Amino acid sequence: MTETQAGLADSDPGENNSADGLLAPIEEHLTKSPSLAMVATRISGTWVGIIIGSLVLALLLVFVLQNTRSVKVSLFTASGELPLGVALLFAAVGGVLLAAVAASLRIVQLRRRMNNSDRNALDQPAPARASTDAS
Repeated sequence: MTETQAGLADSDPGENNSADGLLAPIEEHLTKSPSLAMVATRISGTWVGIIIGSLVLALLLVFVLQNTRSVKVSLFTASGELPLGVALLFAAVGGVLLAAVAASLRIVQLRRRMNNSDRNALDQPAPARASTDAS
């Protein structure tokens, strides 16, 4: 192994090392033109979400349209007839709403706990620093 190859083998992979005029992979990535680089942005994430949401809605529409047989639905004293697909869709939406309420309550609980710990940290005096005189 040559001295240059040994130096490259011992170095950190994140370092910029060039041998024989070749660019290291990290530097090569940094020198690409911005138009060729694939960068994830909020807008691209939004578009992916819209596409996935549209596919799910299309599948739900197909499900409701294929399950049109009427069924009797009762809730406490109220009862009526609905298409099976619509009744199941209502049940799924109700389940999602219950999960969202539970998740929101947990988020509120965690935020309160963090705010309380921040207030407690501000109320306590800062720890004294030990003097580090080298004399």
